[in-house]
Amino acid sequence: MDTFVERSEVPIMRVRADMSGGGPAEAMHRLESKLPSLKGRRFYGVFRLLENGEEYFACVERIATDDPAAMGLETGSIPGGLYARRKLLGWQQIIASGKLPEYGRDFVRHYEIDRSRPELEYYRSMLELHLLVPVLSRRVHD
Repeated sequence: MDTFVERSEVPIMRVRADMSGGGPAEAMHRLESKLPSLKGRRFYGVFRLLENGEEYFACVERIATDDPAAMGLETGSIPGGLYARRKLLGWQQIIASGKLPEYGRDFVRHYEIDRSRPELEYYRSMLELHLLVPVLSRRVHD
């Protein structure tokens, strides 16, 4: 079941995925390798369709002790606002099977998307992934 959430802006450090190479998985691996520890960190995938293809960033929420320049990481932020959320359990199997884009397409077709903000993957835990799409309203389309 989908829900709506109002999210605050999130400061992040990020790595751009090479969509013609290793893609999101390789970007997430590069990001994780720069961190002293993964414990307690909040990880995101930030996705946007552009005129000339896809853009994806592997991201981690910044904490006070982070030094992005020393880690060789870009900085940015995830925009706040209203999002529709769908929880996926067993996300590692979904990604390994290549079906995550299919889940995403099914999800976004039900909403009026705010194209000024990116779509998000929030890796809540090793078992639970939240797909978040920026929406203009709480209206649901069939």
